[in-house]
Amino acid sequence: MALQDLTPQLRTRLTKMERAVGWFVFLATVLLLAGFSYYLYHAAERKGWFLVKAKFYTYVDSAAGLYVGDPVVLMGFRVGELTGIAAMPPRTEHNVRIDFVINQLNQSGAPYFSYVWSEGSKVKLNSTDFLGKRGLEITRGTSGFGVYTTRPIHKLSPAEAQSLSDPANWRLAENIFDEKSNLVARAWSTNLTRAAELKSDSILAFHTTEDRGHIASMWNGSLQRYEEYNETNAYELRSDETPGISDQLQAIVLQVQQALPNVLALTNKLAAVLDNAANATSNLNVTIADAQPLVTNFAAISGELHGAGALGAWVLGTNAPFQVERALTNANTLLVTANTNLDEVTDQIGQNLVNLANITSNLNVQVQANSNLLSGISKTIMDSDTFIQGLKHHWLLRSAFKTKATNEAALKYPPPTKTK
Repeated sequence: MALQDLTPQLRTRLTKMERAVGWFVFLATVLLLAGFSYYLYHAAERKGWFLVKAKFYTYVDSAAGLYVGDPVVLMGFRVGELTGIAAMPPRTEHNVRIDFVINQLNQSGAPYFSYVWSEGSKVKLNSTDFLGKRGLEITRGTSGFGVYTTRPIHKLSPAEAQSLSDPANWRLAENIFDEKSNLVARAWSTNLTRAAELKSDSILAFHTTEDRGHIASMWNGSLQRYEEYNETNAYELRSDETPGISDQLQAIVLQVQQALPNVLALTNKLAAVLDNAANATSNLNVTIADAQPLVTNFAAISGELHGAGALGAWVLGTNAPFQVERALTNANTLLVTANTNLDEVTDQIGQNLVNLANITSNLNVQVQANSNLLSGISKTIMDSDTFIQGLKHHWLLRSAFKTKATNEAALKYPPPTKTK
């Protein structure tokens, strides 16, 4: 039935119904679009589509245990993910290139890529399980500069660098060297005046109050300066690759296999040593059993030696102490008697010396009183000698004073030789 055939009341009701259905379809479409947008927003936020992504890459020897989408860890936090694994062309220095991004923020809202500096930061490939899986870990920088920054680079002429209105808010974006290649002004320092004195061209600098909220510049280690960042730039980090757990276990197994013969030989030596020790122990038991009487006798002797003077009584007999005491008493008496006699002898010797001194003094007095005594004695001695010499020459007494001839006299007066 055509619409013109309907009554006006039916046409009015049908128009209202169409309008209600149209509004329902419109509201349903709006709600569907809103829900889908909400889902897309949260999915993008969860996947980090709205976060600032700092691109990095490194070279490794092997891609074993690495997969695209694996997490990247910094200080134990998941800060990014692995985005690409590619084998390098033949005849190149490296084997595999690993690309990854850092796109997470820390608790304070700062990006984690601000922990990656030009010195000290590197990529460590560590084993994560016993099945050969490996993961990437970024070490925190210790010195140098942040490889990425959200501040734009300004090019200042030397005149502008020396006439800044707020020099405390400006930082160098490059290392400045003198003509001898000595570092004069370091990047991120406020020494723009010194840089203007050394450079005739433009000076690269940051303004500390500017922050674009996304990566604006990247450090170039070969040029020693920051450069403007673009989406194709990526910073290279040095890798520190450790063997997988399976490789380490294989190396341990090989070492065990190589050391096993030595272990077996050592076990045989230990067995021989134990056998010798057992034999020595059995011999020692026999020796101890044989020495048992000796120990018993020694115990008896030591028992006899117990008490005061037991050693002397055991060696010298029971009467030895009394005999020793009697000998000591006699020796003491002898010493007292000898001491008394010695005193008497000393007194007698002293008296004799006194008498001798008196005689000598008397003789001295006689000699001094009679001065002709010595001359008379001398004359008497000379006369006696003359008398004796006269007796020697007397014919009757000459034979009494003859002396026997000696070899010396024979040699002195040799016998005369006979002549033919």
